[in-house]
Amino acid sequence: MSSTLFRTKKVEQSILDTEEPEHALKKSLSALDLTVFGVGVIIGTGIFVLTGKVAKENAGPSVALAFIVAGVVCGLAALCYAEFASTVPVAGSAYTFSYASLGELPAWIIGWDLVLEFALGTAVVAVGWSGYVRSLLDNAGWHLPVSLSGRDGATGFGFDILAAALVLVLTVILVLGMKLSARVTSVVVAIKVAVVLIVIIAGAFFITADNYKPFIPKAQAQEAGSSLQSPLVQLMFGYTPTDFGVMGIFTAASVVFFAFIGFDVVATAAEETKNPQRDMPRGILGSLIICTTLYVAVSIVVTGMQKYSELSIDAPLADAFKATGHPWYAGVISFGAAVGLTTVCLILLLGQTRVFFAMSRDGLLPRFFSVVHPRFKTPYRPTILLGVIIAILAGFTSLSELAELVNIGTLFAFVVVALGVIILRRTRPDLPRAFRTPLVPFIPILSVLASLWLMLNLPAETWLRFAGWMVIGFIVYFVYGRSHSRLGRQGEAGQGA
Repeated sequence: MSSTLFRTKKVEQSILDTEEPEHALKKSLSALDLTVFGVGVIIGTGIFVLTGKVAKENAGPSVALAFIVAGVVCGLAALCYAEFASTVPVAGSAYTFSYASLGELPAWIIGWDLVLEFALGTAVVAVGWSGYVRSLLDNAGWHLPVSLSGRDGATGFGFDILAAALVLVLTVILVLGMKLSARVTSVVVAIKVAVVLIVIIAGAFFITADNYKPFIPKAQAQEAGSSLQSPLVQLMFGYTPTDFGVMGIFTAASVVFFAFIGFDVVATAAEETKNPQRDMPRGILGSLIICTTLYVAVSIVVTGMQKYSELSIDAPLADAFKATGHPWYAGVISFGAAVGLTTVCLILLLGQTRVFFAMSRDGLLPRFFSVVHPRFKTPYRPTILLGVIIAILAGFTSLSELAELVNIGTLFAFVVVALGVIILRRTRPDLPRAFRTPLVPFIPILSVLASLWLMLNLPAETWLRFAGWMVIGFIVYFVYGRSHSRLGRQGEAGQGA
């Protein structure tokens, strides 16, 4: 039985599957498209909200260093993703990579994990987008009925119509084709980056040097009951996480890591890229470098404009401009946040549908969902199904208490991909690799350790919820996936012959 659970799917077979007309996606993306996708999904509420929150509560002005730490962790993983995406240019990202290196059960686990990560991420971001849009509408004197704004009205009923509508519109765009999705994303990302640059350039004129003192505030123990405290870290290392100080930078890094989530989604589009061997590494690494630079610049500006201890938590950038006597920029920032979250939702939904499509094509989920649209060449069936489900989730629930699951799910995927690089280097040294992760196995091992460290800094409740989702995944695999696996049936056919 163990041999069937860890049976691997040859890279050549994965690539051959992409050539079946009924299950083949259209290749239309360039390196620029991929970079835009990466920037589009990474820059979201993190740059507009987390920057000030973490500066005030965990790191002070040294939040810029926390962004660098988180960026390095993502960079190590990005090097591993780049090798896999150029070697195995097939939809599914970490799921497909795991199938080629670790085996079917690990691949199923990571695929199941990604389905949750992207679905939950899309719903949470859609709700955040709705909040920004409602704020802009309120400023213009237009007010939605309480029952349609996701809030608890007098009847106790609330449906966030804006969040649900956003998901449904983006679902239609994804069904119509990747090139259209790329064009929409390019326009929106251009607006979003322009707003971020306005914040950086305009804010630079309002910096006061004294606000940076001390750059690394004196360390202090976290308050009892803090949501950031992780008993796992204390149990395993005898180390109590701190706010501020040098170790506070690492505590902050585990929080701002949220702001980087999404670059791995670029890898899910490998099968729809014209020249994946060349363009996937450029898209993955390029988008990460651009976003890290912008994050560091914004964090330096906002902590220079206003003393870190006085920053607001809900809207730190906008309120920092208000504190300096320039409230006009607050509206610009709210507009940029609302526009920016549109692409985050689009690309997270894109990532989920591609993982679901790849698992379906392999038979681990019903093959019904792996048929592409005859005209648009997109996986329209899973796109429509998942779009409707996520729209309903976004409409009825804020899901804020589950947001950390997106974080732990991404880090788990990073660990699996890094291990996969080491294993595939040993089992298939003959594979042509257009991009090679440097210093193997040192870089992948470092990526695993860095990701595990950030995972251990997450609350214990997050681990319990994650474990619960994984248990459900195991049940689904043994009830359905294992017996319907195409790889397993091919093996049985070969033995029968």
